Amino acid sequence: MKSSKILLAATLLTFAAAGNALAFHDGGVAYCDGCHTMHNSSGNAAMAKNGKAPLSGNAYLLQGSDQSSTCLNCHSTTAAKAGGYHVMTTDAAVNGTVPSNYTPGGDFAWVKETYNYTVRGTNTTDLGERHGHNINAADFGISADTTLATAPGGTYPAANLACSSCHDPHGKYRIVDATGTIQRPNVAGTGYTGATDVAKSLPISGSGSYGAMPTATEAVGVYRLLAGQGYLPDSVSGVAGLTPFAADPPFAVAPSTYNRAETSTDTRVAYGTGMSEWCSNCHTSIHNSTASYDSGAALIHPASSDAKLGSTILANYNAYVASGDFSGTVATAYTSMVPFEEGTKDRTALTTHAVIDGSQTAGADTNSNVMCLSCHRAHASGWDSMTRWNNKAEFLTLAGAYPGVGLTGDPGAGQYTMGKTQAEIQATFYDRPATKYATYQRSLCNKCHAKD
Repeated sequence: MKSSKILLAATLLTFAAAGNALAFHDGGVAYCDGCHTMHNSSGNAAMAKNGKAPLSGNAYLLQGSDQSSTCLNCHSTTAAKAGGYHVMTTDAAVNGTVPSNYTPGGDFAWVKETYNYTVRGTNTTDLGERHGHNINAADFGISADTTLATAPGGTYPAANLACSSCHDPHGKYRIVDATGTIQRPNVAGTGYTGATDVAKSLPISGSGSYGAMPTATEAVGVYRLLAGQGYLPDSVSGVAGLTPFAADPPFAVAPSTYNRAETSTDTRVAYGTGMSEWCSNCHTSIHNSTASYDSGAALIHPASSDAKLGSTILANYNAYVASGDFSGTVATAYTSMVPFEEGTKDRTALTTHAVIDGSQTAGADTNSNVMCLSCHRAHASGWDSMTRWNNKAEFLTLAGAYPGVGLTGDPGAGQYTMGKTQAEIQATFYDRPATKYATYQRSLCNKCHAKD
């Protein structure tokens, strides 16, 4: 191979490893043909085959039957090919092939996994739709939530929930300076509908999800192409009671490799600030950053940028290792099973902390706060309410091992497995060995509350 080709190959691998170059989105709007088809055809074959006439395409000229199916055309794969930018395991099956994408947000396959189990002689069903955000993705067998018609604490309709409800598919939101200023250039004829909308901004040169900084002439995209102030998808435009987003995307930085088993080291996403405020765009009444948490008046679990951990919770988090073990130190206290926000917009510091090699294990400090993702995964998990661990059982491990169907003979132990195999349960812990925890480990709520 010629030296020039070797150099090119090395350069391409370097860019790919960096995670913010040579990607489909590159921090903003991708090439149009990647998601849309103007003539409903590819290679002279009709693309819309779901009972539609040959010349009848999909809404918005999408390549999938709907917004989420179009996203999952690229962001889903089989378990054998899991990893990278994939967020759904297409061949996952109850008590069979395990959802195998370990992104920080979770695997959407869990919303299709319904389990039946017995607790003290009573048959119980664990519905898949309780495991996460039930995006409408007809081509992948995911449909609207049948129980919750609207977002808990809000009015966003479940019938319209899509990937594009949270992520701006055209990626117009961008970070334009070192202080983290977010802007969206908006066509003047449509009016400015967000506080940070401008008529002219910097072009996006790449992803901001991995710590890249803007320059004087180029912006970077916001974290995960999340939508910000003034955003309202066309699919819900005009729906009564819905208003455009009030909060901008959070400040966060992910390591460039983030879809991986956490067998020996954590995947540390450095969450800076603003995650709960952003979630409140849809879950409005669940979050209240002005609530008087300390007085107990709010009567809800705090989750906001001003919900600092406080001296007691801070001490608990940094000392807690496992049930009955409070010998930990702040230097090694961090766990991605119970992450926190650092209370900063400093992208340089966040980038330093976003690693997978175990070099950044420091726990919380007085700037840290609890957020929605401290307890929940953003997409889906194996547990009810998309929590990171099972909150409906006393124990997460039994006799030093994860529980599992077929391993636990006690008919009253169904609450520990909720119908899952040991492999499925270990997958919800991103393949951490059970020995990371106590032989009879109780809820990870105790990482902050230390009641065990």
